[in-house]
Amino acid sequence: MKIFINPGHMPGVDSGAVNPVSGLRECDVAKKVGELVEYYLQSAGCSTMLLQSNNLCGEEPKDFNICASANAWQADLFVSLHCNSFNTYARGIETLVFDLSSKAARLAGCIQRQLVSTAQNIDSTVIDRGLKQRTDLAVLKYTDMPAVLVEMGFIDNDFDVVLLENNQDDIARAIARGVTDYMRGDK
Repeated sequence: MKIFINPGHMPGVDSGAVNPVSGLRECDVAKKVGELVEYYLQSAGCSTMLLQSNNLCGEEPKDFNICASANAWQADLFVSLHCNSFNTYARGIETLVFDLSSKAARLAGCIQRQLVSTAQNIDSTVIDRGLKQRTDLAVLKYTDMPAVLVEMGFIDNDFDVVLLENNQDDIARAIARGVTDYMRGDK
């Protein structure tokens, strides 16, 4: 199976959300977790492509258009990795899909279950924010395969940021397990 991994945002272009105290950047968390997810999926026998870019809709340079790259590679699944940010109080993990009744929703459910279970084993107060439908996100709308966007936690929250800083390997393993659960036919 071919899995396209998209760590969200891009250093030097758009760092994404930033923790106001530690300076931890979303682009750095997404990149590290993405590299680890790629390693674990390759170890499970998957073909992978990893591309970090802020170019989601075809702006210049076209070489880095995420959706076009995933479609051209004919990926079977698409996983975009992000960190949420809101008001320093919001926290938790959620996974976004274009359509809640799609194959992507089943993939999202597998990833969400694994990620929340892993996170709650580390910090029992982690909140499961569930699956959310988002029809406005390019990476969910313009990909030809089941696509999900994983919000791994709130980078501006004092509790979630500890998980995002110190448990990137655990997060990556959980996401990879979610993908392999989906491949096995789990619901």
